Amino acid sequence: MKQDVLLKGTNMYISPIAFGTVRAGLDWDGKDADRMLDAYVDYGGNLIDSARVYYDWVGTEIGRSERVLGDWLRRSKRRSKVILMTKGGHPNKDKMHVSRLGQNDMIYDIEHSLKTLGVEYIDIYFYHRDDPQRTVGELLERMEEFRKEGKICYYGCSNWRTERMREADIYAEKHGLTGFVANQNLFNIGSRYMKPFADETMVTVDDEAIEFYRCSNNTPMPYFGICSGFFHLLKSKGEQAVSDSCYYTKENLGVAAKVETICKKYNCSITQALMGFFFTQNFAVIPLVGSSDMEQLEDVMNSVEIPFLKEDYEI
Repeated sequence: MKQDVLLKGTNMYISPIAFGTVRAGLDWDGKDADRMLDAYVDYGGNLIDSARVYYDWVGTEIGRSERVLGDWLRRSKRRSKVILMTKGGHPNKDKMHVSRLGQNDMIYDIEHSLKTLGVEYIDIYFYHRDDPQRTVGELLERMEEFRKEGKICYYGCSNWRTERMREADIYAEKHGLTGFVANQNLFNIGSRYMKPFADETMVTVDDEAIEFYRCSNNTPMPYFGICSGFFHLLKSKGEQAVSDSCYYTKENLGVAAKVETICKKYNCSITQALMGFFFTQNFAVIPLVGSSDMEQLEDVMNSVEIPFLKEDYEI
């Protein structure tokens, strides 16, 4: 794998692809999870992402993803080999506009994450959503408390808008804090042209955010890196199969033609062509990518070896 990247604002070198575990406990568990997570590390990956809320969309096991990851950490003894990320403060699924970023909720989430993961500390801990009714100072100071207590090393945010991230940077500089070192928002080759996503609390990277990332210590770690399979399904089954997708726009049909050109140029897969979009940005981007099986993992991890060029992605 390509050389690790020094995460701005930290002393940690991270791999160019982060492994997302939203499917842990669904597509793989137990020994299958051991094989999947061991393979990611053996490929040279070291950045693994989870969240306390990775359970309640599809089941009732609280902390399912963290439980699978914690089981692997205990069995593999590879805690020192990975940088562990997880997130707290996600709203209850039936009350998405009711904030859970208060002190009691955040303490509850982080304590249960630490216990389920079976670790003493989390390397990077994220606010999973924002609450604009709370000051950035309150939210940063709470993370600082977790850091001083030894529960986390660094912290970040997810689904925060640019103006709030900028406010947080200003507060952190004024008060001598590390501040956020990473942000997880929706960003991929098709996000610029997509229709509004169903969950309006999920924030999409726009031109303002891109300019912010170029100048700040926040490194983007985007989710939905392969566009929820839109371009794969479009290629295999045609427009009718994707007509209900938020990515189904005239512009993204043009992007699909560009992706096909890239695949032919490099003799690569659609997944690899989509990953190249991140590697050719003029600022560091660390995509979060999950895999349902070993074949998908191999496909993703091999994408870093392909010499994609920025001009390949000019639309």
